[in-house]
Amino acid sequence: MHISPRRYVPVLFAAAAVAVAGCAPQATPEPTDKAAGPASAAACAKGKLATTVKGQLTVGTDKPAYAPWFVDDDPASGKGFESAVAYAVATSLGYAKDQVVWQTVPFNSSFAPGEKKFDFDINQISISAERKQAADFSSGYYDVRQAVIALKNSPYANATSIADLKGAKLGAQVSTTSLDTINDIIKPKQQPAVFQKNDFAKSALRNGQVDAIVVDLPTGFYITSSEVPDAKVVGQFKNSAGTAEQFGLVLDKGSKLTSCVTRAVDGLREDGTLAAIEKKWLSEAVNAPVLK
Repeated sequence: MHISPRRYVPVLFAAAAVAVAGCAPQATPEPTDKAAGPASAAACAKGKLATTVKGQLTVGTDKPAYAPWFVDDDPASGKGFESAVAYAVATSLGYAKDQVVWQTVPFNSSFAPGEKKFDFDINQISISAERKQAADFSSGYYDVRQAVIALKNSPYANATSIADLKGAKLGAQVSTTSLDTINDIIKPKQQPAVFQKNDFAKSALRNGQVDAIVVDLPTGFYITSSEVPDAKVVGQFKNSAGTAEQFGLVLDKGSKLTSCVTRAVDGLREDGTLAAIEKKWLSEAVNAPVLK
């Protein structure tokens, strides 16, 4: 899900969006919490939003902020898929770039129970019923699939099925859908290695401490093209039960902003802005084998 920050070059991502069978098109959004209710233009007008700090929009994300989601570990640059999405949402809500303030929020803390100090957090956080118990989510701004990567000389580099991965020592970041994919879909014979950050997972892969790691597909392509060129994307996993995994913006549970932020995300999807941002920063879809 995350990787080391280095200068990101968009051309690297001719391979980085969703696979052909995957999720390049922006799909029907994940329903938000019913308690949020519909939002009107008047209710979401600038000046009426109950932001954490009056007159500014506070946006959270983790540090390091990894490519291709952010460029050069600088969320405020507007460069990178999620940085661009955050500023597009801010603009829709009526906030100029200089009114957006970024705050460092560890991944696990963003959706943990407790009051938030941000207005929304953007950090490749998948929407799930479990996470919705402690936090609100906007509708999905990006459809994603999980993928497995291994060193090219690994016996698992040529795996063509989930069964081929059963004997592997696998790793993933803690509290992620990548780890869920290992536990619930692959179900390996060995206990998976769990890492606080994907930097550690990537190092373990390089050092041979794990046979393969599971990350989201765009991150997998970035790792193999820029960070660990001796590794390859072995394949991707289809969505279970036909339900797309989606990244959503995280808000405080019961936040008065949830419906307005969702309205903004929905508008950006409908007018083609999200698709344009995806094309710029994640580029075109390519074939990545689906592991069944």
